[in-house]
Amino acid sequence: MTSNTIQILTDNFESFVNKTDEKIEFWLARDLQHLLGYTKWDNFKNVLLKAKTACEVSGHEIDHHFAEVGKTIEMPKGATKEVDDLILTRFACYLIAQNGDSTKEQIAFAQTYFAIQTRKAELIEQRFLENERVQARQKLTQTEKELLKVIFEQTGRDKNFALIRSKGDQALFNCTTAQMKVKYKIKPTKPLADFIPTILLKAKDFATEITIHNARENSMSSENQISQEHIVNNKAVRDTLISRGITPENLPAEEDVKKVERKLNTQNKKALKNIDIITKTKGI
Repeated sequence: MTSNTIQILTDNFESFVNKTDEKIEFWLARDLQHLLGYTKWDNFKNVLLKAKTACEVSGHEIDHHFAEVGKTIEMPKGATKEVDDLILTRFACYLIAQNGDSTKEQIAFAQTYFAIQTRKAELIEQRFLENERVQARQKLTQTEKELLKVIFEQTGRDKNFALIRSKGDQALFNCTTAQMKVKYKIKPTKPLADFIPTILLKAKDFATEITIHNARENSMSSENQISQEHIVNNKAVRDTLISRGITPENLPAEEDVKKVERKLNTQNKKALKNIDIITKTKGI
């Protein structure tokens, strides 16, 4: 396949892309049919059926990637006709290409094109999720520092802060911090919060925020009062999670958030360096 052919096919595929109000890209099946070199809709429907099966087998919701809609097409003498159509996500287009006739030049191109584009979307989503987790961990650190400050201001001491936090963990996870570290196979010296998923970081943060608020509002003057308050709040957050089908101690551990943060920082530095090179090259 020549570079000229690749450019023409790329332009063709991009010219038929649509976007929702949320800027999500999609294609219409009737358009994709012709882009992939299928002249008959009935033949293309067989490919669509295989792609839907592949979608279901991979654990994705078919309706999310293959949404049924109607389309008006022009007929001879100015008449129109309503026909069935589908709104397809990039992932759906990828599955269709994978199940198409690979001897067709358009199919061969589409298999690579949508694989690359889908992978890009996955990487972008992964980066957003990683960034969200890093931010949640940073937020928890700041909230715990604020709780430490409140404990010192209202009790005159803060040396038992680690114990108060540990009791909160036990109420949230229904087991001790040490037991969770064993479960997650992390070193005893590593903070548990560096390995828990985003939802649990936010759960711990929320419980701690409530403790800070109530400790101040009720002028709690002893570590025992604040400790009991922290236990109650973590237990309440745990009950809420369980009521929604989430058992904190059963969620799997995630990569050390400090490693994730270093990776994101490295990626950001590389991106800035590339932008700088492009800017200097173009004389901007």
